[in-house]
Amino acid sequence: MEEKSILESLNDKVSQVLQKYHDLKGENELLRNEIVALKSENELKDKEIETLNEQNALKDMEIEDIVNKIESILS
Repeated sequence: MEEKSILESLNDKVSQVLQKYHDLKGENELLRNEIVALKSENELKDKEIETLNEQNALKDMEIEDIVNKIESILS
Protein backbone atom coordinates (compact mmCIF):
# COMPACT_ATOMS: atom_id res chain seq x y z
CA MET A 1 0.00 0.00 0.00
CA GLU A 2 2.78 2.43 0.90
CA GLU A 3 4.61 1.57 -2.32
CA LYS A 4 1.55 2.39 -4.35
CA SER A 5 1.13 5.80 -2.73
CA ILE A 6 4.78 6.59 -3.49
CA LEU A 7 4.23 5.56 -7.12
CA GLU A 8 1.04 7.59 -7.26
CA SER A 9 2.85 10.58 -5.77
CA LEU A 10 5.67 10.21 -8.28
CA ASN A 11 3.16 9.85 -11.10
CA ASP A 12 1.37 13.02 -9.97
CA LYS A 13 4.63 14.96 -9.86
CA VAL A 14 5.67 13.71 -13.31
CA SER A 15 2.24 14.72 -14.62
CA GLN A 16 2.64 18.18 -13.10
CA VAL A 17 6.11 18.56 -14.63
CA LEU A 18 4.80 17.48 -18.03
CA GLN A 19 1.87 19.90 -17.80
CA LYS A 20 4.22 22.74 -16.85
CA TYR A 21 6.50 21.76 -19.76
CA HIS A 22 3.60 21.88 -22.23
CA ASP A 23 2.39 25.19 -20.79
CA LEU A 24 5.86 26.72 -21.11
CA LYS A 25 6.29 25.28 -24.59
CA GLY A 26 3.03 26.94 -25.66
CA GLU A 27 4.03 30.23 -24.05
CA ASN A 28 7.42 30.03 -25.77
CA GLU A 29 5.73 29.57 -29.15
CA LEU A 30 3.48 32.58 -28.53
CA LEU A 31 6.50 34.68 -27.58
CA ARG A 32 8.39 33.56 -30.70
CA ASN A 33 5.43 34.56 -32.86
CA GLU A 34 5.25 37.91 -31.11
CA ILE A 35 8.96 38.47 -31.73
CA VAL A 36 8.53 37.71 -35.43
CA ALA A 37 5.60 40.14 -35.65
CA LEU A 38 7.52 42.85 -33.79
CA LYS A 39 10.58 42.41 -36.01
CA SER A 40 8.39 42.78 -39.08
CA GLU A 41 6.75 45.88 -37.62
CA ASN A 42 10.17 47.28 -36.76
CA GLU A 43 11.38 46.77 -40.34
CA LEU A 44 8.34 48.64 -41.67
CA LYS A 45 8.98 51.52 -39.29
CA ASP A 46 12.66 51.62 -40.27
CA LYS A 47 11.67 51.83 -43.94
CA GLU A 48 9.17 54.57 -43.16
CA ILE A 49 11.80 56.53 -41.22
CA GLU A 50 14.24 56.14 -44.12
CA THR A 51 11.61 57.40 -46.57
CA LEU A 52 10.79 60.37 -44.33
CA ASN A 53 14.49 61.22 -43.98
CA GLU A 54 14.87 61.14 -47.77
CA GLN A 55 11.81 63.37 -48.18
CA ASN A 56 13.19 65.73 -45.55
CA ALA A 57 16.51 65.95 -47.40
CA LEU A 58 14.68 66.75 -50.66
CA LYS A 59 12.64 69.45 -48.91
CA ASP A 60 15.84 70.92 -47.49
CA MET A 61 17.32 71.08 -51.00
CA GLU A 62 14.13 72.72 -52.31
CA ILE A 63 14.25 75.31 -49.52
CA GLU A 64 17.91 75.98 -50.26
CA ASP A 65 17.08 76.50 -53.95
CA ILE A 66 14.26 78.89 -53.07
CA VAL A 67 16.52 80.85 -50.71
CA ASN A 68 19.18 81.08 -53.41
CA LYS A 69 16.62 82.36 -55.94
CA ILE A 70 15.34 84.95 -53.47
CA GLU A 71 18.91 86.08 -52.72
CA SER A 72 19.71 86.38 -56.42
CA ILE A 73 16.54 88.47 -56.96
CA LEU A 74 17.41 90.76 -54.05
CA SER A 75 21.01 91.24 -55.18
